[in-house]
Amino acid sequence: MKTEIEQKKRRNLSQFLHKDNALKSVFWMLISCVALSLLAALGRLLGQYEVNAFQTVFCRLLFAFLVMLPLVLHQGIKTVTTNQLKTYFVRAMSGMVAMWTWFYAVTLIPIGEQTALSFLAPLFTTVGAAFLLRETVRIRRWAAIIIGFVGALIIIRPGIVDISIGHWVSILSATAMGCSALIIKKLTQQDHPLIIVFISHLIMIPIAIIPALLVWEWHANEVWLIMIATGPIAVVGHFTLTKAYSLADASFVAGIDYARLPFAILFGWVLFGELSDIWTWLGASIIFVSSFYVTQREIREKKKTLLTERG
Repeated sequence: MKTEIEQKKRRNLSQFLHKDNALKSVFWMLISCVALSLLAALGRLLGQYEVNAFQTVFCRLLFAFLVMLPLVLHQGIKTVTTNQLKTYFVRAMSGMVAMWTWFYAVTLIPIGEQTALSFLAPLFTTVGAAFLLRETVRIRRWAAIIIGFVGALIIIRPGIVDISIGHWVSILSATAMGCSALIIKKLTQQDHPLIIVFISHLIMIPIAIIPALLVWEWHANEVWLIMIATGPIAVVGHFTLTKAYSLADASFVAGIDYARLPFAILFGWVLFGELSDIWTWLGASIIFVSSFYVTQREIREKKKTLLTERG
């Protein structure tokens, strides 16, 4: 009898801790959504001050690196080791393209539309996994990918409204994000997330400074304050994102990522008087649902593989 009572208590405790971790995950993910939406708003604001995207990206990398440096030094500089250096260079180049195009796109189109199109990234990751890594992608996942691209077409509505360069740049950014996620997925098999981000920044900063110097301008003090702010806000956004994924299943956390859209639209309305139309919401919802389905299918396949290996 005592054994049954103890087992019941353990089950209740396990369920309580699971719910507690889920709530913590929601909390951290919402902070991430706010931070990344605010980062997009700062990028758009810098565009209005005529700060070139190349200079913005360099400053964002530099000031984020300065925020991370004390954390890495606290862990010990000897921990910054890897045997995947070639992969890091590929990740750095895809990351640079993603950031350059992301910060450029947000200066050209409303934050809401840019955020909505960024939800295409997981779909591009799946396409890349199929063609580059030769992973098996079945018909239902291909259908979800096609539906996601239909969502993108609803947002940009070719033939009904003029497609701006901002939309194409945003789609290019989502493609680069998808490729970058694919490479990070490989890096995490051996290296700690903080080390991945730190080494990536070590490689990306020298790459970013070259185009930044070509367009460099000395701006007013308030503009520099905005550029400095991009660093810590980016660190907060990505740290809390990692924290959220560490506390709950990826499919659960991915569902909360949709909160980036209302936050982005809120910042766009408050700071720039931008109002997203119903087509942006509809297209973003379709893209998100298809991306969410792809994420869930991937997790299920991993679980099946693990069970097969253990069985």
